[in-house]
Amino acid sequence: MPINSPDFLLNVADIVRLALAEDLGAGDITARLINPATQVRAQILCKEAAVLCGKRWVDATFNMVDPELQLRWLKAEGASIAIGDSILEISGAARSILTGERTALNFLQTLSGTATVSRHYANLVKHTRVTLLDTRKTLPGLRMAQKYAVRLGGCSNHRLGLFDAFLIKENHIAAAGGIVAAIARARSLGLNKPVEIEVQDLEQLEQAIAGGADSVLLDNFSLDDITAAVALNQSRLRLEASGGINEDTLVKVAETGVDCISIGSLTKHCHAIDFTLLIDSNQPERV
Repeated sequence: MPINSPDFLLNVADIVRLALAEDLGAGDITARLINPATQVRAQILCKEAAVLCGKRWVDATFNMVDPELQLRWLKAEGASIAIGDSILEISGAARSILTGERTALNFLQTLSGTATVSRHYANLVKHTRVTLLDTRKTLPGLRMAQKYAVRLGGCSNHRLGLFDAFLIKENHIAAAGGIVAAIARARSLGLNKPVEIEVQDLEQLEQAIAGGADSVLLDNFSLDDITAAVALNQSRLRLEASGGINEDTLVKVAETGVDCISIGSLTKHCHAIDFTLLIDSNQPERV
């Protein structure tokens, strides 16, 4: 899916509206301390090195609060930013800027955090042919936003949800009567969706190959077993390694020749990037 696909951006307005509603409630009472005629300039600064992500969500936030606010981005989406970089200038009503501040920064810090760790992991394995995938372990309501950030950072997306691909896991297999039976049942539904099945050992991998799966998830395999699985598979199915893979083990897993590695921590253990919004107190403007 292209990074600018409407599917990624379809719910930006809905998510921003919900985020503002939970913050504003009946209204920003602290902003009422400020004269509504006070016009100011402000900027958002980055306080740590990061990959910038979330401009659409920030734009939507301030636009919903006050369409008269003027925003000028100084850094591009996906750019590497450094400590002290000014990334955005905002001018307009002080009340409006302060009302939208926290919601905008929440989106910015979360999505930049996701893009930053994705860029870091992608760089670690760029000497291999492996594709790094996210998972469904995302923040509630931010599924598509975080998957967009993963792509921006240089990794790829696994299925978006429960609707766009089969992922037949251990409990599905047990309830469906076995690996071959589960795959056959998925094919019989006629949905024309990719069929991936989770296996626990090499014997189950052989069953998945015989059953005609499109891809196999090697669940918590050791390095030796992943290497053996790659040799056994002979490029017939797409092999995905998963389960407890982190920064310390990633490169060794990638170098086994496995096709994909799924990493829940791309979105689940996201470190929020530190941004701050500051009003230029030296040159307030009034109308």
